[in-house]
Amino acid sequence: MFDTDEFLTYLFVMADDFCIQHGIDKNRRGNPMSLYPSEIITLALFSQWDHFQGERDFHRYACLHLRHLFPTIPTQGQFNRLIRAQREEITRFFLYLVALLDARNGPYESLDATAVPTRDSKRRGDGWLWNLTDIGYSNRRGWFEGFKLLCATHPEGIFTGYGYGPASAKDQPLIDTFLAARHTPQPGLTSVGKPAFGPYLADRGAEGKSWHEAWREFFGVEVLNPPKRNSKHPWPKTVRKWLASHRQIIETVFDKLFHTFRLEDERPHAWDGFHARLAAKFAMHNFAIWMNKLCNRPNLAFAELIAW
Repeated sequence: MFDTDEFLTYLFVMADDFCIQHGIDKNRRGNPMSLYPSEIITLALFSQWDHFQGERDFHRYACLHLRHLFPTIPTQGQFNRLIRAQREEITRFFLYLVALLDARNGPYESLDATAVPTRDSKRRGDGWLWNLTDIGYSNRRGWFEGFKLLCATHPEGIFTGYGYGPASAKDQPLIDTFLAARHTPQPGLTSVGKPAFGPYLADRGAEGKSWHEAWREFFGVEVLNPPKRNSKHPWPKTVRKWLASHRQIIETVFDKLFHTFRLEDERPHAWDGFHARLAAKFAMHNFAIWMNKLCNRPNLAFAELIAW
Protein backbone atom coordinates (compact mmCIF):
# COMPACT_ATOMS: atom_id res chain seq x y z
CA MET A 1 0.00 0.00 0.00
CA PHE A 2 1.27 3.47 -0.95
CA ASP A 3 0.43 6.80 0.60
CA THR A 4 -0.85 9.41 -1.83
CA ASP A 5 2.46 11.32 -2.03
CA GLU A 6 4.42 8.16 -2.85
CA PHE A 7 1.86 7.00 -5.42
CA LEU A 8 1.80 10.40 -7.12
CA THR A 9 5.61 10.50 -7.18
CA TYR A 10 5.75 7.18 -9.05
CA LEU A 11 3.05 8.36 -11.44
CA PHE A 12 4.69 11.75 -12.06
CA VAL A 13 8.12 10.22 -12.73
CA MET A 14 6.63 7.84 -15.27
CA ALA A 15 4.63 10.64 -16.91
CA ASP A 16 7.74 12.83 -17.04
CA ASP A 17 9.80 10.02 -18.59
CA PHE A 18 7.06 9.59 -21.18
CA CYS A 19 7.06 13.31 -22.03
CA ILE A 20 10.86 13.34 -22.38
CA GLN A 21 10.96 10.21 -24.56
CA HIS A 22 8.21 11.50 -26.85
CA GLY A 23 9.50 15.06 -27.11
CA ILE A 24 6.42 16.63 -25.56
CA ASP A 25 6.87 20.33 -24.94
CA LYS A 26 8.19 20.98 -21.42
CA ASN A 27 6.71 24.47 -21.23
CA ARG A 28 3.84 25.25 -18.92
CA ARG A 29 0.36 25.26 -20.45
CA GLY A 30 -1.71 28.45 -20.21
CA ASN A 31 -0.55 31.34 -18.03
CA PRO A 32 2.75 31.27 -16.08
CA MET A 33 1.02 29.99 -12.93
CA SER A 34 -0.08 26.77 -14.59
CA LEU A 35 1.07 23.16 -15.03
CA TYR A 36 3.62 21.24 -17.07
CA PRO A 37 2.33 18.46 -19.40
CA SER A 38 3.63 15.72 -17.08
CA GLU A 39 1.80 17.36 -14.15
CA ILE A 40 -1.43 17.55 -16.18
CA ILE A 41 -1.18 13.85 -17.10
CA THR A 42 -0.48 12.90 -13.48
CA LEU A 43 -3.42 14.82 -12.07
CA ALA A 44 -5.76 13.79 -14.88
CA LEU A 45 -5.14 10.11 -14.13
CA PHE A 46 -5.23 10.46 -10.36
CA SER A 47 -8.56 12.33 -10.51
CA GLN A 48 -10.34 9.25 -11.91
CA TRP A 49 -10.33 7.22 -8.68
CA ASP A 50 -13.70 6.56 -7.06
CA HIS A 51 -12.35 8.28 -3.93
CA PHE A 52 -13.48 11.50 -5.64
CA GLN A 53 -17.10 12.18 -6.51
CA GLY A 54 -16.27 14.21 -9.59
CA GLU A 55 -14.15 16.98 -11.09
CA ARG A 56 -15.17 19.59 -8.53
CA ASP A 57 -14.50 17.25 -5.62
CA PHE A 58 -11.05 16.35 -6.96
CA HIS A 59 -10.09 19.98 -7.55
CA ARG A 60 -11.09 20.83 -3.99
CA TYR A 61 -9.01 17.89 -2.71
CA ALA A 62 -6.00 18.89 -4.84
CA CYS A 63 -6.08 22.48 -3.61
CA LEU A 64 -6.25 21.35 0.03
CA HIS A 65 -3.87 18.37 0.00
CA LEU A 66 -1.62 18.45 -3.09
CA ARG A 67 -0.31 22.03 -3.14
CA HIS A 68 3.04 20.87 -1.75
CA LEU A 69 3.49 18.63 -4.83
CA PHE A 70 1.76 20.84 -7.43
CA PRO A 71 2.02 24.44 -6.19
CA THR A 72 0.62 25.99 -9.39
CA ILE A 73 -2.73 24.18 -9.56
CA PRO A 74 -5.00 26.68 -11.38
CA THR A 75 -8.71 27.32 -10.97
CA GLN A 76 -11.07 24.46 -11.74
CA GLY A 77 -12.14 25.91 -15.09
CA GLN A 78 -8.57 26.31 -16.30
CA PHE A 79 -7.59 22.91 -14.91
CA ASN A 80 -10.38 21.24 -16.89
CA ARG A 81 -9.33 23.09 -20.04
CA LEU A 82 -5.72 21.95 -19.57
CA ILE A 83 -6.82 18.31 -19.34
CA ARG A 84 -8.98 18.62 -22.46
CA ALA A 85 -6.07 20.20 -24.33
CA GLN A 86 -3.83 17.24 -23.38
CA ARG A 87 -6.31 14.51 -24.39
CA GLU A 88 -4.10 13.13 -27.17
CA GLU A 89 -1.04 13.05 -24.91
CA ILE A 90 -3.05 11.20 -22.25
CA THR A 91 -4.10 8.67 -24.90
CA ARG A 92 -0.48 8.23 -25.96
CA PHE A 93 0.49 7.74 -22.31
CA PHE A 94 -2.09 4.93 -22.09
CA LEU A 95 -0.42 3.24 -25.10
CA TYR A 96 2.99 3.85 -23.52
CA LEU A 97 1.84 1.84 -20.49
CA VAL A 98 0.58 -0.96 -22.77
CA ALA A 99 4.09 -1.22 -24.23
CA LEU A 100 5.72 -0.95 -20.80
CA LEU A 101 3.61 -3.87 -19.55
CA ASP A 102 4.47 -5.87 -22.70
CA ALA A 103 0.74 -6.54 -23.12
CA ARG A 104 0.86 -7.30 -26.85
CA ASN A 105 2.71 -10.58 -26.25
CA GLY A 106 -0.30 -12.39 -24.82
CA PRO A 107 -1.58 -15.62 -26.41
CA TYR A 108 -4.88 -13.87 -27.24
CA GLU A 109 -6.91 -10.75 -26.52
CA SER A 110 -10.52 -10.58 -25.39
CA LEU A 111 -12.73 -8.23 -27.37
CA ASP A 112 -16.04 -6.95 -26.04
CA ALA A 113 -18.41 -3.98 -26.18
CA THR A 114 -20.30 -2.40 -23.30
CA ALA A 115 -22.77 0.41 -22.73
CA VAL A 116 -21.66 3.83 -21.48
CA PRO A 117 -24.83 5.77 -20.58
CA THR A 118 -24.41 9.53 -20.66
CA ARG A 119 -28.04 10.56 -20.13
CA ASP A 120 -31.38 9.10 -19.06
CA SER A 121 -32.85 7.67 -22.27
CA LYS A 122 -36.38 8.73 -21.21
CA ARG A 123 -35.59 12.42 -20.88
CA ARG A 124 -37.01 14.83 -23.43
CA GLY A 125 -34.90 17.03 -25.66
CA ASP A 126 -31.55 16.49 -27.30
CA GLY A 127 -29.31 17.11 -24.29
CA TRP A 128 -25.53 17.28 -24.50
CA LEU A 129 -23.58 15.52 -27.28
CA TRP A 130 -26.82 15.04 -29.23
CA ASN A 131 -24.88 14.68 -32.50
CA LEU A 132 -22.56 11.94 -31.13
CA THR A 133 -24.80 9.80 -28.92
CA ASP A 134 -28.09 8.02 -29.49
CA ILE A 135 -30.25 5.29 -27.97
CA GLY A 136 -29.28 1.63 -28.04
CA TYR A 137 -29.84 -1.60 -26.15
CA SER A 138 -27.47 -3.39 -23.80
CA ASN A 139 -27.94 -6.68 -21.95
CA ARG A 140 -26.33 -5.01 -18.94
CA ARG A 141 -28.31 -1.76 -18.93
CA GLY A 142 -31.36 -2.34 -21.15
CA TRP A 143 -32.24 0.71 -23.25
CA PHE A 144 -29.78 3.55 -22.73
CA GLU A 145 -28.61 6.79 -24.32
CA GLY A 146 -24.89 7.30 -24.77
CA PHE A 147 -21.93 5.51 -26.32
CA LYS A 148 -20.99 1.93 -27.02
CA LEU A 149 -17.43 1.23 -25.87
CA LEU A 150 -15.32 -1.50 -27.49
CA CYS A 151 -12.24 -2.73 -25.61
CA ALA A 152 -9.43 -5.22 -26.14
CA THR A 153 -7.96 -6.87 -23.04
CA HIS A 154 -4.86 -8.92 -22.28
CA PRO A 155 -5.42 -12.16 -20.26
CA GLU A 156 -3.84 -10.44 -17.22
CA GLY A 157 -6.47 -7.69 -17.25
CA ILE A 158 -4.44 -5.02 -19.07
CA PHE A 159 -6.37 -2.88 -21.55
CA THR A 160 -4.56 -2.85 -24.90
CA GLY A 161 -6.90 -0.61 -26.85
CA TYR A 162 -10.37 0.88 -27.00
CA GLY A 163 -12.74 2.80 -29.23
CA TYR A 164 -16.31 4.02 -29.01
CA GLY A 165 -19.29 4.86 -31.16
CA PRO A 166 -22.99 5.75 -30.76
CA ALA A 167 -25.12 3.46 -28.61
CA SER A 168 -27.05 2.05 -31.58
CA ALA A 169 -23.91 0.82 -33.36
CA LYS A 170 -23.74 -2.93 -34.00
CA ASP A 171 -20.76 -4.86 -32.70
CA GLN A 172 -19.54 -6.05 -36.13
CA PRO A 173 -19.04 -2.54 -37.66
CA LEU A 174 -17.37 -1.38 -34.43
CA ILE A 175 -15.00 -4.35 -34.49
CA ASP A 176 -14.36 -3.80 -38.21
CA THR A 177 -13.37 -0.16 -37.62
CA PHE A 178 -11.30 -1.15 -34.58
CA LEU A 179 -9.33 -3.81 -36.50
CA ALA A 180 -8.92 -1.54 -39.53
CA ALA A 181 -7.50 1.26 -37.35
CA ARG A 182 -5.11 -1.22 -35.74
CA HIS A 183 -4.01 -2.55 -39.12
CA THR A 184 -3.63 0.89 -40.74
CA PRO A 185 -3.23 3.60 -38.05
CA GLN A 186 -5.53 6.59 -38.51
CA PRO A 187 -5.23 10.08 -36.97
CA GLY A 188 -7.79 10.46 -34.22
CA LEU A 189 -8.11 6.69 -33.69
CA THR A 190 -4.84 6.05 -31.88
CA SER A 191 -6.59 4.70 -28.78
CA VAL A 192 -7.20 1.34 -30.51
CA GLY A 193 -3.53 0.45 -30.06
CA LYS A 194 -1.55 -2.03 -32.15
CA PRO A 195 -2.62 -5.41 -33.59
CA ALA A 196 -2.64 -8.42 -31.30
CA PHE A 197 -0.17 -11.23 -32.02
CA GLY A 198 -2.78 -13.90 -31.30
CA PRO A 199 -6.51 -14.33 -32.02
CA TYR A 200 -9.32 -12.25 -30.56
CA LEU A 201 -11.92 -13.92 -28.34
CA ALA A 202 -15.34 -12.31 -28.75
CA ASP A 203 -18.99 -13.02 -27.88
CA ARG A 204 -21.96 -13.66 -30.18
CA GLY A 205 -22.07 -9.98 -31.18
CA ALA A 206 -19.11 -10.66 -33.51
CA GLU A 207 -20.82 -13.46 -35.42
CA GLY A 208 -21.07 -13.47 -39.22
CA LYS A 209 -19.16 -15.62 -41.67
CA SER A 210 -18.64 -12.77 -44.13
CA TRP A 211 -17.26 -10.52 -41.38
CA HIS A 212 -14.82 -13.18 -40.22
CA GLU A 213 -13.63 -13.85 -43.77
CA ALA A 214 -13.08 -10.12 -44.37
CA TRP A 215 -11.13 -9.68 -41.10
CA ARG A 216 -9.00 -12.69 -41.97
CA GLU A 217 -8.34 -11.52 -45.54
CA PHE A 218 -7.80 -7.79 -45.04
CA PHE A 219 -6.33 -7.59 -41.54
CA GLY A 220 -4.83 -11.06 -41.08
CA VAL A 221 -6.62 -11.64 -37.76
CA GLU A 222 -8.72 -14.47 -36.40
CA VAL A 223 -11.81 -13.64 -34.35
CA LEU A 224 -13.29 -16.52 -32.36
CA ASN A 225 -16.85 -16.32 -31.09
CA PRO A 226 -19.52 -18.89 -30.26
CA PRO A 227 -22.36 -19.36 -32.77
CA LYS A 228 -25.99 -18.89 -31.80
CA ARG A 229 -27.53 -21.79 -29.94
CA ASN A 230 -29.86 -22.50 -32.87
CA SER A 231 -26.95 -22.59 -35.33
CA LYS A 232 -26.66 -25.51 -37.75
CA HIS A 233 -23.08 -25.94 -36.54
CA PRO A 234 -23.18 -25.48 -32.74
CA TRP A 235 -20.04 -25.68 -30.65
CA PRO A 236 -19.64 -28.49 -28.11
CA LYS A 237 -20.44 -27.44 -24.57
CA THR A 238 -16.83 -27.91 -23.47
CA VAL A 239 -15.60 -25.49 -26.15
CA ARG A 240 -18.19 -22.87 -25.21
CA LYS A 241 -17.18 -23.18 -21.57
CA TRP A 242 -13.51 -22.85 -22.50
CA LEU A 243 -14.15 -19.62 -24.40
CA ALA A 244 -16.36 -18.20 -21.65
CA SER A 245 -13.74 -18.94 -18.98
CA HIS A 246 -10.99 -17.23 -20.97
CA ARG A 247 -13.19 -14.19 -21.63
CA GLN A 248 -14.22 -13.78 -18.00
CA ILE A 249 -11.38 -11.32 -17.40
CA ILE A 250 -13.03 -8.65 -19.52
CA GLU A 251 -16.10 -8.60 -17.26
CA THR A 252 -13.80 -8.09 -14.27
CA VAL A 253 -11.93 -5.19 -15.84
CA PHE A 254 -15.18 -3.59 -17.01
CA ASP A 255 -16.29 -3.60 -13.37
CA LYS A 256 -13.06 -1.81 -12.41
CA LEU A 257 -13.57 0.72 -15.18
CA PHE A 258 -17.17 1.49 -14.26
CA HIS A 259 -16.84 1.57 -10.49
CA THR A 260 -13.20 2.02 -9.40
CA PHE A 261 -12.64 4.69 -12.07
CA ARG A 262 -16.19 6.13 -12.18
CA LEU A 263 -17.13 5.46 -15.81
CA GLU A 264 -20.63 4.61 -14.55
CA ASP A 265 -21.05 8.23 -13.45
CA GLU A 266 -19.89 9.93 -16.66
CA ARG A 267 -22.29 12.65 -17.78
CA PRO A 268 -20.15 14.58 -20.30
CA HIS A 269 -21.09 17.97 -21.67
CA ALA A 270 -18.39 18.09 -24.35
CA TRP A 271 -16.71 15.46 -26.50
CA ASP A 272 -13.13 16.54 -25.77
CA GLY A 273 -13.72 16.32 -22.01
CA PHE A 274 -15.19 12.82 -22.31
CA HIS A 275 -12.31 11.77 -24.59
CA ALA A 276 -9.70 13.03 -22.10
CA ARG A 277 -11.33 11.46 -19.04
CA LEU A 278 -11.87 8.14 -20.83
CA ALA A 279 -8.20 7.97 -21.82
CA ALA A 280 -7.23 8.85 -18.25
CA LYS A 281 -9.38 6.01 -16.85
CA PHE A 282 -7.78 3.43 -19.13
CA ALA A 283 -4.29 4.77 -18.39
CA MET A 284 -4.94 4.79 -14.63
CA HIS A 285 -6.17 1.19 -14.78
CA ASN A 286 -2.98 0.06 -16.52
CA PHE A 287 -0.74 2.12 -14.25
CA ALA A 288 -2.41 0.57 -11.18
CA ILE A 289 -1.59 -2.87 -12.60
CA TRP A 290 2.03 -1.77 -13.11
CA MET A 291 2.18 -0.65 -9.47
CA ASN A 292 0.75 -3.96 -8.27
CA LYS A 293 3.30 -5.86 -10.33
CA LEU A 294 6.01 -3.73 -8.75
CA CYS A 295 4.88 -4.93 -5.32
CA ASN A 296 4.17 -8.55 -6.36
CA ARG A 297 0.49 -8.04 -5.64
CA PRO A 298 -2.46 -9.42 -7.67
CA ASN A 299 -2.86 -7.35 -10.81
CA LEU A 300 -6.40 -6.14 -10.11
CA ALA A 301 -6.10 -5.61 -6.34
CA PHE A 302 -6.84 -1.90 -6.57
CA ALA A 303 -8.85 -1.43 -3.35
CA GLU A 304 -5.84 -1.28 -1.03
CA LEU A 305 -3.30 0.16 -3.44
CA ILE A 306 -3.51 3.68 -1.96
CA ALA A 307 -3.73 4.51 1.75
CA TRP A 308 -6.22 7.35 1.56
